[in-house]
Amino acid sequence: MKRVTLGLEVFLRERLDLVAGKRVALLACPSSIDSLLRSSWERLHAEPAVNLVALFGPEHGLRGAAQAGSPVQSARDSLTGLPVHSLYGKTHTPSPDMLLGIDMILIDLPDGGARFYTYLATALNVLRAAKNAGVEVVLLDRPAPLGGVRVEGPVLRSAWRSFVGPFELPIRYGMTIGELAQLVNAAEIGCDLTVVPMRGWQREMTYADTGLPFVPSSPNLPTLEAMLLYPGACLVEGTNLSEARGTTKPFEYIGAPWLHAEELADLLNELGLAGLRFRPVYFLPTFSKYQGELCAGVQVAILDRDAAQPITAMLHVLQAIKARYAEDFAWREAWQAAAPPPIDLLYGNDDLRLAIDSGRPVDELIAGWEADLYAFKALRTGHLLYGDA
Repeated sequence: MKRVTLGLEVFLRERLDLVAGKRVALLACPSSIDSLLRSSWERLHAEPAVNLVALFGPEHGLRGAAQAGSPVQSARDSLTGLPVHSLYGKTHTPSPDMLLGIDMILIDLPDGGARFYTYLATALNVLRAAKNAGVEVVLLDRPAPLGGVRVEGPVLRSAWRSFVGPFELPIRYGMTIGELAQLVNAAEIGCDLTVVPMRGWQREMTYADTGLPFVPSSPNLPTLEAMLLYPGACLVEGTNLSEARGTTKPFEYIGAPWLHAEELADLLNELGLAGLRFRPVYFLPTFSKYQGELCAGVQVAILDRDAAQPITAMLHVLQAIKARYAEDFAWREAWQAAAPPPIDLLYGNDDLRLAIDSGRPVDELIAGWEADLYAFKALRTGHLLYGDA
């Protein structure tokens, strides 16, 4: 297997001219590594040509110690001695004070392949702050973990923009973070952005095809299987079902104390969802929903990566559970007063919730995606760095 050369490595070998004479900050996370598992801040701090003066950390923090949704405090990095400004605490956007004395921000941040993965919103917030402060941005590109071909799911409507929906994208968009940054920057931000592409990455590659080591960027996405399921399984967060946070299989298990595991597995297997099979499981979450309560449910097993359509499948799963367990199933209440329900923010509009509550077949929603996905694919074409999809 030929190994992909990351944007970080291309930058260090060939594009150090970009930072000549500049005071540089870096946005990174635990999976911001090179092909030998060295962190990007370690590499950049050791490079004499890079004047690294500050670090930024997204959700989970620079070193990934914080759980999902937990605020992260700004601090000082023990390895480099540099200040680490948290972008998942008091603010999600670099403040003017954080940008004082900085000429350029390097972004070396992996993407989760789904619109609601918060690293995308963090990267776009950095672009917006950099535009306002007159700071340059250089993005060191990384693989699209789910590949760069398939798109799936509804395109977000602007009224539902949020930190888990920062731009009008489908849930699964088939682009690298560098390509996405170029698209959104051209559409509405207009900062001074340079993307350093990878070498050897091809659109049909998933992360497993890259030859690169895998380090989870989120404590709740510990495997490539979980990442493939995540664009669909994350919708479970908008319900009173457990997505199995606090277990060894988050986003691969789905359950609740009031479900019947064997019955549910049979029900879902009868749907014949492409590339997937459901196995009855029981699990005890150590935190998050149903902490300390025995949950019954299913493991979503991937039999065929190419055939699996995780978002399409999850719509059918949620509809089947609502129909069979109508007295127990519920949507989670809004995270903040006057905010939309979480399922609407995750899905990108209120169509899914209204369809399932009214008993309208989700197949109608899925068919309704096509026109918007066609338009999105046309929009993204001009920003693709690794061949046409």
